[in-house]
Amino acid sequence: MAISVIAVAALLAAAVPVTRERLDRFVTLTGLSVTPANARQVIDHFTVLRRWRLITLVVAVPPALLTDDPFYLVVGWCAVSVFHGVRSPAPISRAPGDAGVYRRAWLLGSAAAAVAGVHLLTSRDVTPVLLAHAVIVVIVMAAVPLVAWRTSAGPASGEPDDAVWAGQAVGHWSTRGLYLAGTAVMLSSVILAPGRSPLPEYSSAKPLSKWTATFTTVRGYKEPTCSWSGHLDAPCRSWRVNGTPFPQAAPYVIRPGGAPRLAPFVRSPDKKAVVYLGRDDRRMAYQDARGVHRLTGALADTAVPTPAFLGQNRYVVLNGDGAQVIDTRTWAPVPVPGARRVHDLNGSGTVFTTASQVLVADLRGRTRMSLPLRKEIKDSPEDAYHLRPDGRRLVVIRGHEGRVETFDVTTGRLLRGVVPRFRGDDSIDIGLGWSEQGSFLVRGAVSERVYHLDLSTGKLWRRDG
Repeated sequence: MAISVIAVAALLAAAVPVTRERLDRFVTLTGLSVTPANARQVIDHFTVLRRWRLITLVVAVPPALLTDDPFYLVVGWCAVSVFHGVRSPAPISRAPGDAGVYRRAWLLGSAAAAVAGVHLLTSRDVTPVLLAHAVIVVIVMAAVPLVAWRTSAGPASGEPDDAVWAGQAVGHWSTRGLYLAGTAVMLSSVILAPGRSPLPEYSSAKPLSKWTATFTTVRGYKEPTCSWSGHLDAPCRSWRVNGTPFPQAAPYVIRPGGAPRLAPFVRSPDKKAVVYLGRDDRRMAYQDARGVHRLTGALADTAVPTPAFLGQNRYVVLNGDGAQVIDTRTWAPVPVPGARRVHDLNGSGTVFTTASQVLVADLRGRTRMSLPLRKEIKDSPEDAYHLRPDGRRLVVIRGHEGRVETFDVTTGRLLRGVVPRFRGDDSIDIGLGWSEQGSFLVRGAVSERVYHLDLSTGKLWRRDG
């Protein structure tokens, strides 16, 4: 299905008439002054290229569809830039100034493709499809230097100056296209080699087993460590909980425009539950010692949310295109209108973010306090927000600085900002809310120990009292 869509898109793109914008780009990049004497020469060049590209694509589409191999579409698109020079070279008086850059890129791409091609031919069974790739690559490798040599022959004499300048500009453009097209064919011959998938969609791997892993306490968990496309039955292809494969959780999700990413998997702060994407049914699931509870219907990979636990593990929030909050006691949804992401929720209200603000609202949706939303810093933990059970204080953990700030919700005033004083190299990992004695709890990033934090001084202690 995907190869058909790509083929249709390529044919439609090739069939588009030569536009003024394309000619303007050509003139800008080559520095050509267009005159009545050379305008037709330039237009004819692009018209001929368009016609031959459409012809070569029409020829390339059937083998691409029959073999489900997009490499033939790449060859069909690039062939006109390579072989048009063999049929009708465009002589220029000198090589274009940046031809050396494109030539070096072509040589580098060819060398990489040659090494990878030899490896493929020696490490796999030689099939007719693999041989067809190799033959095309050899032809292109021979054609590119031949065309580059022919286009350096020099202009014909007796032509008007304007025509000579146009010929030089066309030759410059053709040389650039020659090297780029040749490089594209060489690299795609390896990237789109038979037996390798371009990964346009998610395809579910073979299940590791039919059993469902259980636990009482999640002492530790690890993400999949091996390639998404290989080792389909290996333990490294699954999440691991307490050192044991956790096969019911999806290992990866596929989203347009990038490589496969780890599927969502999050542990509750008390280590008693996890939320993950189901491997077989593609539904978000909550699991603890009592069993599994499905939180959503089946989801496309592009619609998979980011889960988090709130309110001392009482709530699960699914952040995505609109936040969804679920009460883990009743499994009823908790409405939070207008929220892009929900950070905390208890009996006194909610803390959530919009596109530009952090808002504290009561359970009726009325705003009690607002803060500007700080811009995220790359590779730094995000800020975390915790609302005291009585709704009077908001604690903000600044992920970049490790600073803990306390705000008065009624006035919006910053009361205190402290940096917790951990021992050794330890630092703050996450906030765990308030203890029954009323102190704020945090967990160390290195030790994973739970501490009470004095929000006025930054002092830490381990036991109640």
